[in-house]
Amino acid sequence: MLSEINSAIGSFIWGPPMLAVFLGTGLYLSAKSGFFQIFGVKCWVETTVISAFRNRKIKNTDGSISQLSALTSALAACLGTGNIIGVATAICSGGPGAVFWMCISAILGMITCCCENILGIKYRIRDFSGKFKGGPMHYIEKGLGMKGLAGAYAVFLTGASLGMGNMTQANSVAQGMKGFGIEPMVTSAVLCILVAAAISGGLERISKISEKLIPVLSAAFVIACFIIIVKNINNLIPCFKTILKEAFTVKAVSGFGLAKAARYGISRGVFSNEAGLGSSAIIHASADCKNAGEQGMWGILEVFIDTVFMCSVTGAAVLASGVWNPETKLNGAQLCAAVFESVFGKAGGYFLNACICLFAFATLIAWSYYGKCGTEYLFGEKSGKIYNVIYIISAFAGSLIRLESVWSLSDILNGLMAVPNIFALLLLGKEAVEELNNFNQPQFSALKKKKPSEQNPDGKFRIIN
Repeated sequence: MLSEINSAIGSFIWGPPMLAVFLGTGLYLSAKSGFFQIFGVKCWVETTVISAFRNRKIKNTDGSISQLSALTSALAACLGTGNIIGVATAICSGGPGAVFWMCISAILGMITCCCENILGIKYRIRDFSGKFKGGPMHYIEKGLGMKGLAGAYAVFLTGASLGMGNMTQANSVAQGMKGFGIEPMVTSAVLCILVAAAISGGLERISKISEKLIPVLSAAFVIACFIIIVKNINNLIPCFKTILKEAFTVKAVSGFGLAKAARYGISRGVFSNEAGLGSSAIIHASADCKNAGEQGMWGILEVFIDTVFMCSVTGAAVLASGVWNPETKLNGAQLCAAVFESVFGKAGGYFLNACICLFAFATLIAWSYYGKCGTEYLFGEKSGKIYNVIYIISAFAGSLIRLESVWSLSDILNGLMAVPNIFALLLLGKEAVEELNNFNQPQFSALKKKKPSEQNPDGKFRIIN
């Protein structure tokens, strides 16, 4: 009965009105910025990808983490089952057209995430140990003067971290390892030890793990998807035609069409990249940067990698493989396994299992930082240690129990997180866009072109007035 009530509430919260709010907010911020995520692609690529290679040897000594570490840590929190099983689920529920609408929601979400990061930097604070902290709680309180609303966000964030960020991910790891013949009890014990070791070192240790794990894991998964696509290259063009046709056909031959494609594509896009939830701004607020507009561009790159690129590649592999058809009875996880096994045999299923386990572990440790920040905002910095203990216990429990009610409750908490955050984005969006525009002024353009030798000894650029 309780699970049915939670499911009904979750369906209401994540229904068409909320999805329209996500798209509307992204469209509003895109219009305000002149669709910077599209027309400013040269600027944000140079500021992020090229800059990361240029300054990769610079170390941070002020308690912050590097911008690349912030990116990989944020990606660790959102990459995973949403990019693998979530894409397959969207196709099963909404047809091939869902892939198109997933990308559309992501393109709008790129500027949403950008503005979240900008506000996260602009209103961040230093804690007692001198480390940066920020995120929706802080820009809602300091930017809007609404401490009660900021507290509500922190409550929803903490609850979501224990559910969606922890127990569901731990369960994914346990189920994945079960495919290798390892019992959940063994998995839960080992997982708790690994989680404790990771989160006890704070964001610095989490970011170091993410910086090493996420690029390698993502590259391996993408390469496998490309092999599947190349193996079925003759199906690729027909697949793209089907995606575009069913994205706009009111009643498609497959039985899905525009309505279902848009609904499931947009919702899975939001779940995949978390743009609008404000969560990634918490990690990006700890990044080593002096200009908020600069850090905003890393948010654009984050959503692009997570959804526009990764989800598109996954969707192309699923559709090109020929495994999926409108009459298939396979669900998301089974469909993904069948796609990989169609090219790699049983090894493909094992590879997919390993990817899911590792992505879920990365998500689990990254979300611990989100929940810890929410707890410390509510109860003070000393509460962080108590939260870590609860988090480890939750991971143990999540590995062993059935999670239907946890999934439903987590959906509700994620949706509730978006309400105060989007409210803040709509009210503070103008100043976020102004910060983005300021970064593109000539003084910052000249500043960005300087070589490391022209920087201050601490590795940060001088602001030129």
